[in-house]
Amino acid sequence: NKVYDVLKWLTMVFLPAFAVLYTTLAPVWGFPYAQEIQATILAVVTFLGVVLQISSAKHSAEPASEEE
Repeated sequence: NKVYDVLKWLTMVFLPAFAVLYTTLAPVWGFPYAQEIQATILAVVTFLGVVLQISSAKHSAEPASEEE
């Protein structure tokens, strides 16, 4: 569950915020490849979002274990 929570936080909060930050600051500070980096981060976010959603759906569909 801890790995899932970290990946979910990265996917929903950190990576999108970082993409916006980098894209906003790139022209001001002369950072290279602003559009390429933004597109790459958003592609990773989309991929992780889909994978995490599939994982969450599979986990929710499994019957609860009585060993808890």
